[in-house]
Amino acid sequence: MSHVLIIGSGIAGLTTALRLAGRHEVTVVTKDGVGESNTAMAQGGIAGVLAADDTVEAHVADTLVAGTGLGDEAAVRVLCTEGPDRILELAAAGVDFDRDRTGEWSRGLEGAHSIPRILHAGGDATGKAIIEALTNALRAAVAAGRVRLLEHTMLLDLVTAPTGPSEATGPSEATGPAGSAVPTGPAGSPARHTSRCTGVSLLRNGVHEFLAADAVILATGGAGQLYAHTTNPEGATGDGLAAAIRAGTAVSDMEFYQFHPTALAGSGFLISEAVRGAGALLLDANGHRFMPDIDRRGELAPRDVVALAIHRRMAEQNGLPCYLDARSVPEVVTHFPSIARGLAAHGFDLAADLIPVTPAAHYFMGGINTDLDGRTNIAGLFAVGEVACSGVHGANRLASNSLLEGAVFGARAAEAIATEFETRTGPIPEPSRASHSATAASLSLSTKLGSSSNRISREELQELAWTHLGVEREGHGLRTVLDRLGEGRPLVTDVEPAELREGFETSNLAHIARYIAAQALARQESRGAHTRTDFPTSGALSTRRPESVDLMSTSSLLQEAASC
Repeated sequence: MSHVLIIGSGIAGLTTALRLAGRHEVTVVTKDGVGESNTAMAQGGIAGVLAADDTVEAHVADTLVAGTGLGDEAAVRVLCTEGPDRILELAAAGVDFDRDRTGEWSRGLEGAHSIPRILHAGGDATGKAIIEALTNALRAAVAAGRVRLLEHTMLLDLVTAPTGPSEATGPSEATGPAGSAVPTGPAGSPARHTSRCTGVSLLRNGVHEFLAADAVILATGGAGQLYAHTTNPEGATGDGLAAAIRAGTAVSDMEFYQFHPTALAGSGFLISEAVRGAGALLLDANGHRFMPDIDRRGELAPRDVVALAIHRRMAEQNGLPCYLDARSVPEVVTHFPSIARGLAAHGFDLAADLIPVTPAAHYFMGGINTDLDGRTNIAGLFAVGEVACSGVHGANRLASNSLLEGAVFGARAAEAIATEFETRTGPIPEPSRASHSATAASLSLSTKLGSSSNRISREELQELAWTHLGVEREGHGLRTVLDRLGEGRPLVTDVEPAELREGFETSNLAHIARYIAAQALARQESRGAHTRTDFPTSGALSTRRPESVDLMSTSSLLQEAASC
């Protein structure tokens, strides 16, 4: 029986783990408590074609339009075609989706959808309901001895070994189900497996550990904590993405970070797009409803359009926030109880007050290049969910497609892994003892981490990213980020073990920021969630995965952590 290691416990990671439990030896590693993830915070719902008046073709079309020309149609078609079955499986697992007066599942409307197809649970607590069902199932599997669970355990790095001749060519030699696209290298060339992932290095209970595995699935979510204003939880620091970059995986679309239009000003508390879908309006500081002046879809335009409109309107009114007006929405508190409670905790009444809102970093469209089964260009390494870039989102994610993505591609990765191990012949390479020893030495808690003349705090990094990698960018600011994060060598000083997690997290965020800046600098146009004020128009469509900028000459993880 093969050992499969899953890093992360949101919908993507838990879906993968539960499908492999009992078929292989499965270990789930999660940085905080199981289920503490972006999934748990998802309010809006999950999109899927489950009604007679809707079609898969319509969902595909809406997703591609939202992605502004950069969505991968094969990936989008898989998402929309397989999504309904995954939703039915969630319901069977115990997710109690809301029903209307006829007893049918209620369907909500959100931005850029042509028809109501969003299912909710608990009004605005869909992610919480999904996580509760999946974590209950996982804990049952743990109790039955079918899964090992390591909570409060942080991924530090991936451990790799060179591939043998039989593994020199990766999945690029064949297509997977539904015409699966293959991972591509920096210049769009077919991926070749020059290395295999043989395990991971972890930080657990203040101690560095190595855990071997036959396959590793990264389901570590996004990196919203890079920004000063974000809807993401504290643990969203891009650990899996940064580790994958260091290991040599191909990444793409890093310039596309989605900013949710309506976070409560000053707090980052998310106010779901579903509230606008129910009829809430956006007003400027003068009480003028401005979205119809910008887009015929008004408040239900794609998120990139609405976020940019609010950002620019705020600039015109000297930084004053815009307002969400839900006062005329019938039974708004009943339909959105979690949001109403959250706003009440900040002193606002959803049914009676104008709610001050600003954009906030919400979702990373870019990430690790994968095929339609989650494979990467490193043998034995898979990525699913927000950390991956399968092509379903293009330059801008369609509302409520993220939970669907985690369920669909988590299931596909599990089946691909199961099939691979059933058909594999020959031994799996053992981890390189030399490389493991070097990794262990470099990350030992007895090793001194450092600070340097270019030391950057988490707060400074977040402000730097918000200013130059935010809703609008321009070339000089992008170069400022690269200059600030790429200079100097560390001076070694003592750091307390309690500071290690934050140091590694900040290091990961800084590493990701460099890639965002480099790919944003390379894309000399404005498209979707990437707006360049010095290149304000969209250029001719090019490949979804443009040539990458080589940043691998940057310092090692230890040196990066030392400068944070």
